Amino acid sequence: MEGFLDFERKGQYRNLKVFKKAECIYDITYYFAHNYLKHYGDRTVDQMVQAARSGKQNIAEGMADELVSSKMAVKLVGVAKSSLQELLQDYEDYLRTRGLERWNGDNPKAVKCAQVCAAHNDTEFYMKQIPQRNDTAICNIAITLIHQADAMLEGLLRRLQANFLENGGISEQMLQARLKSRGRR
Repeated sequence: MEGFLDFERKGQYRNLKVFKKAECIYDITYYFAHNYLKHYGDRTVDQMVQAARSGKQNIAEGMADELVSSKMAVKLVGVAKSSLQELLQDYEDYLRTRGLERWNGDNPKAVKCAQVCAAHNDTEFYMKQIPQRNDTAICNIAITLIHQADAMLEGLLRRLQANFLENGGISEQMLQARLKSRGRR
């Protein structure tokens, strides 16, 4: 799963590419929701921002918890994945209900967007670009980032699950260490 983890020690998440991408998604969503969904009493603003926040925060918490509980890390990364899927639906709904273009497949805009999003995982890059874009472009950028983060989270989940199967959880590891220190296995 090389590329999904950019750190040597468990518990460090800030350098994970998927965490950085989730942070970009959060910042874009915050901007989008507060600039394009201004209807008083519209819960969509809060729900979109919270889904984006949940995606980012659950990656952080899950990877920090990996030090203590591989099982909890798997669960929280799964929650992050689910939260971003919820957010994806909101962006797709926005485009569909307003009759706006969804950049798909071979569309040159989709191809270019995917290339740019794959090359950039820093929120500063996006926050310089986003205010110059219209709502259609912002939604499509966010959708592209969510799809990329989803693929990364899938890889991260597979790695976490494989690690758990191979090494067990902290309780199993502590038992093995205790037995080894007593000369038994």
